Amino acid sequence: MNIREATTADEGTIAAFMEAVIEERWNRPWPPPEVTPADFADKLVLLAEEDGPLGFAFGQTFPNRLAQLNIVYVRPESRRRGIAKALVAAFAARVKEEGVEHLTLDVDLSNDVGRMVWQRLGFTEWAHRLRAPVEAVEARAGAAQTGESYASIHVQTDDAEAVQAAVAKYLPRLGASSGGRVSEPRNGWVAVHHDLLDRDRKARERLASELSNATAAVVCAIALEDGRVVRYALFERGSIVDEYQSVPEYFGPLPPWDVVALGANPTVVARLTGAEPARVRAVVRTAGSPEELPPAPELFREIAELMGLQGAGRE
Repeated sequence: MNIREATTADEGTIAAFMEAVIEERWNRPWPPPEVTPADFADKLVLLAEEDGPLGFAFGQTFPNRLAQLNIVYVRPESRRRGIAKALVAAFAARVKEEGVEHLTLDVDLSNDVGRMVWQRLGFTEWAHRLRAPVEAVEARAGAAQTGESYASIHVQTDDAEAVQAAVAKYLPRLGASSGGRVSEPRNGWVAVHHDLLDRDRKARERLASELSNATAAVVCAIALEDGRVVRYALFERGSIVDEYQSVPEYFGPLPPWDVVALGANPTVVARLTGAEPARVRAVVRTAGSPEELPPAPELFREIAELMGLQGAGRE
């Protein structure tokens, strides 16, 4: 087997290889590019031959001692003979002569075999490339800029003074410059409001946990986020016992088990708030997009009413 740099006489062979690569491996959500000889003008292209072309590799070098290995491809009938490894070794040797110290490449996350091969050759993960439809990014970014967000924490107690004391103790630890607004008991709950709770989920749920610990009471942190998503977390003895988000993957993809976990548990909600389980199932639903549910502010009000949370959200 011989490995050599391709020339203009090999344009037809390279084009055929690229067509095969696209047909076999292209699984991206956008159309494949139209490849022309000009695309390889500044690339290092290597051909493996033995009574005809067996495969190819190509990539390019950059000024910062870096080279990107774009594609390594071997004809299906010629695989498992070490040709791909030979192409990679030849590519590495040639770019090393140009002062390159590091190689990078992209590999599809669904390509388990390919990932294992590259790892055996010494490649390690150092970043993840993310993709999203432009319309989805535009919609969500626009919602984040213009959508209203508000939240409140509700402590299941009639002792507003104990809640006030706990808020005064823990809220400054979260970076708040002034104390929260604590309501008088309403329907068996004391509500806590603060601007920090409206904009910072982590601070909101941490304070809810601290209040649950300090008062030994059930606590619910409920919020409307970006004007399009309703979220709550129910705490008992400082720990989350039920967590809900109306659109589980609104802020990004999640493992399947996390999507399931963000659905309301009617049994827990009923035990902690007195809501009817059947009503919880009917109202506290999840969906793949906000459009599949009632308008988020309306859904927020329905859930708050279901749990008996008066003064939820805005005061």
